[in-house]
Amino acid sequence: MRIALVTESFLPDVNGVANSVVHAADHLLRRGHEPMVIAPQVTHRVPVDMPYPVVRIPSVPMPGYPKIRLGLPTPALSAAIRIHRAEVVHLASPFVLGAWAAAAAKSLRVPAVAVYQTDIAAYAHAYGVGMTETAAWRWIRAVHNSAERTLAPSTSSVHKLAAHGVHRVHLWRHGVDDARFHPRHRDAGLHRALAPNGEVLIGFVGRLAVEKQVHLLAEASRLPGVRLVIVGDGPAAAPLRRALPSAVFVGVRHGAQLAQLYASLDVFAHTGPYETFGLTVQEAMASGVPVVAPALGGPLDLVTHERTGLLVPPFEAAGFTAAVAALAADREMRAAFGAAGRAAIEGRSWSAVGDQLIGHYRAAMASLPEGRTSVAGGNPKLRPAS
Repeated sequence: MRIALVTESFLPDVNGVANSVVHAADHLLRRGHEPMVIAPQVTHRVPVDMPYPVVRIPSVPMPGYPKIRLGLPTPALSAAIRIHRAEVVHLASPFVLGAWAAAAAKSLRVPAVAVYQTDIAAYAHAYGVGMTETAAWRWIRAVHNSAERTLAPSTSSVHKLAAHGVHRVHLWRHGVDDARFHPRHRDAGLHRALAPNGEVLIGFVGRLAVEKQVHLLAEASRLPGVRLVIVGDGPAAAPLRRALPSAVFVGVRHGAQLAQLYASLDVFAHTGPYETFGLTVQEAMASGVPVVAPALGGPLDLVTHERTGLLVPPFEAAGFTAAVAALAADREMRAAFGAAGRAAIEGRSWSAVGDQLIGHYRAAMASLPEGRTSVAGGNPKLRPAS
């Protein structure tokens, strides 16, 4: 198949949406398909060399968060889909560029699969971008209902979308690189460097932004015998450094360095209450690290309370503090939760979920109404399976 993956964010940006698109495109290529990525133009001049075409669309900074670029509606978008002869358009967390791509797919009579990954309505509220949650959901509903099917990463997301009038929703969980993120990467030297007095090492990995609520770890960071390490960067970095003066901020890490950091933690704490899935939670579990997370959204599917970690009330610091204190005081509990977490992610590799994604593409192609066969890639029903 020839697939156009239209994403609101892509490399060199580092976030869950960009990460998922990279894994999906890589898997499609390995399976013999022909992916193309369409993404907003970025301002930083970091070379991105991918084994498939990447088309950049003119963009503008998002109000309140200028590092995020919003793709503009230009003829280049439809042209890229048409020239690639796409048989399916994959809409990754569609909102702005994805909305234009959904319209382009409709006009080109190409089936679209929309992947819900970002709680845009909650972000609109958090950032005050001039859109109410009601208006955001109206837009989300229109974009997703224009697609042949919507893929949601957690049962919570499936229910939320259905409650807001989104139809044809299917559960499609995200994968994890279970070879890269592994307990064998734990490094005693790194642990000593980050916690020189033998402290229990608590870690957060992710974008440092308002919606992640990292400040809720302030009390936990002051617990005796605990050291907090923050991995990531973002617009809230400066205020977080002031709120968490004893924490170690190591910045953004990738690849082997990130895997080593995960595995060297004693506890992983994720505070964000708006997670549709929780990629970093799953990476921590794959690394054999017990998790503390809010009992809301995606983490409800990932963390089994008192088996792989502890679920606490969202938006409240006290629950995080108590959970961190309990795990910091009990080495055996940490070991048991970490081992159970590693066992729980078996079968969740990107290869496995990538094959599921291909199945969703095929179902979307087969569901095209009569008379709406693709002019971009021919009639998909006449193409052999691969």
